[in-house]
Amino acid sequence: MRQILQNLSDGETLLADVPAPAPRPGALRIATRASLVSLGTERMLLAFGRANLLEKARQQPDKVHQVLAKIRTDGLWPTLEAVRSKLAQPIPLGYCNAGVVLEVGAGVGGWKPGDRVLSNGSHAEVITVPANLCARIPDGVADQHAPFAVVGAIALQGIRLLSPTLGESFVVSGLGLIGLLAVQLLRAHGARVLGADFDAQKCGVASALGIETVCLGGNDDDLEVAVRAFTAGRGADGVLVAAATRSSDPVNQAARVCRKRGRIVQVGATGLDLTRSELYEKELSVQVSCSYGPGRYDVEYEEKGHDYPIAYVRWTEQRNFEAVLEQIARKTVVVDPLVSHRFPFGRALEAYETVAGAAALGIVLEYDAPVGELAAPSARQVVHGPSSTSAVALPVLGFLGAGNFTTRTLLPALDASGIAVRRKTVVSGLGVSSALVAQKFAFERSSSDPASVLMDPEINTVFVTTRHNAHARQALEALGAGKHVFVEKPLCLGREDLAAIAERAAGASSLLMVGFNRRFSPHADRIRELLDEVRAPRAMIYTVNAGMIPRTQWVQDAVTGGGRIVGEACHFVDFLRHLAGAPIRTARADFLGGEDGRAGDVASLHLAFEDGSIGTVHYLANGDKTFPKERLEIFSAGRVLQLDNFRTLVGYGWKSFKRFATSNQDKGHARELSAFLGAVRSGGPSPIPLAELIEVTRTTLDLASAGPVPVG
Repeated sequence: MRQILQNLSDGETLLADVPAPAPRPGALRIATRASLVSLGTERMLLAFGRANLLEKARQQPDKVHQVLAKIRTDGLWPTLEAVRSKLAQPIPLGYCNAGVVLEVGAGVGGWKPGDRVLSNGSHAEVITVPANLCARIPDGVADQHAPFAVVGAIALQGIRLLSPTLGESFVVSGLGLIGLLAVQLLRAHGARVLGADFDAQKCGVASALGIETVCLGGNDDDLEVAVRAFTAGRGADGVLVAAATRSSDPVNQAARVCRKRGRIVQVGATGLDLTRSELYEKELSVQVSCSYGPGRYDVEYEEKGHDYPIAYVRWTEQRNFEAVLEQIARKTVVVDPLVSHRFPFGRALEAYETVAGAAALGIVLEYDAPVGELAAPSARQVVHGPSSTSAVALPVLGFLGAGNFTTRTLLPALDASGIAVRRKTVVSGLGVSSALVAQKFAFERSSSDPASVLMDPEINTVFVTTRHNAHARQALEALGAGKHVFVEKPLCLGREDLAAIAERAAGASSLLMVGFNRRFSPHADRIRELLDEVRAPRAMIYTVNAGMIPRTQWVQDAVTGGGRIVGEACHFVDFLRHLAGAPIRTARADFLGGEDGRAGDVASLHLAFEDGSIGTVHYLANGDKTFPKERLEIFSAGRVLQLDNFRTLVGYGWKSFKRFATSNQDKGHARELSAFLGAVRSGGPSPIPLAELIEVTRTTLDLASAGPVPVG
């Protein structure tokens, strides 16, 4: 299928051939009939992409501070590579979509294939959207008009925050799509409305809709004069700021035209450098509206489908969609005059050239792909190049997962490993990222169907890099299909899955590997060499400045991510197990109390090993990001080793060793892949014995179970 993407590194807009997205529980799979180009948002993204690096930095000063902090801890070149990688990932464009339901995901009620549906889906021939971000299109609303309801919901949520009452007077500052829908919705509330914009064409559209307007010119007091006349000198009861500019002038101008104790709500994107005196003297309220309404950015609502009770939250984002659709059906809100251009989807790139100009208003993309063709299994796979042939038996790779870790760490490390492989298929649920990965890293195929990897007889090695809750199932399926398996940590999230994996892997002829890369770093090799000289028990102190992750992120979710102790601290348990060179005898965890400890990711993990060694992992999410992420100190036989962030190893008390350093941080990813794929080619044993993989995973599960239950 085809989808519109935009490259943030250079602003290039692409009409890309990507796999159709997979069906998902809690979501609808939709064939698009029409979508609306949102000029404000998409023009902003185009401008950002076409800006140079310096201009990009000026637009996002908060990101600059993050980059500088990363340079201090990780080094210049890894940081620059991370920035380039981030900018090089094209993003899907669009969020106003109307289509027909192809499939109804598990757990979704009230929908059936063939239903017409509005959603915030992107510009693509097929989309998969959570059910709470969808609304049924009434019979009286055309496909080309329905997408306006998404933008209308943004306007409506701002209006709900204004709380208009019958007869009040309001100003809408900015008459783009949101503003032109807002003036109609305010009028439907029984309010008197004055629209304001610098663009005479937009003012003309509003006037044609029966709205009184003021076309702003060179005089700063144009709006103030118009509002005094419009309100008989009383001032506006409220202002909806729907403009898009970096300037703070629209908000400060809104303050000047409001009456005492008036309301200002911002739905556009403007500066917020406010003049306090005006706000203070009039006791004005200023509020920023969040997109479509309650539920926006709430994982429980949007992703998990947990609706808010209507008795307590009357208007959610979905209900706002429905309300605007009803107004369009009743002709209270008219959208046809807002359409300035229509393009067939195949000519979408022409539409984006129009967006870059100034004459457009509402640009509608019309789709004509047959529904049956889009629903066919073949739509979920794209061939990017001919099948590779070689006289040498190579590992044939299939990747399940194409996220940030895969693209920024694992696949570059595969390139650096020097191992010859055949990269056949990469899979991602939505299809877009797998297509981009296939093109960038020379895979033959991209897909949204895991079966295209698991059931392919040519693929003998499967990399599982999906979200944590899928690791166990996909590893078991791949082992059952006789394939070698590399699972990015963690191996699994529960003891039953661990027992099943242990049983299957023990009876398999193929290899099982977990991505415990730190034991393959050059620093780890040097530490082992030095410790082997003394052959005495070790006391190890591992401080991990992990940094805070919001409790709403999927990694913190008990079901999806398993929490950070299982999902990430397993790395450090494994590294100490490797350096001790002996099995773990006992393990205990102490978790931080109070607010900082509620997510269960601030803990001291205490390990005792069978050779008498001890180790403590201080896993800390309550520190400062400018402090180095990892520091390991090892005390043994009157000597000390100190490893700082996998860049510098310093020895104290060693006669023949003082210091070992690498120019950049090296956590062992390339050597890890070299060892694993070398074993696949040679038929040798797994680089990490199965017993150690099971032992470390079991220990981490035990440690996590002793602490607070992760949020979710």
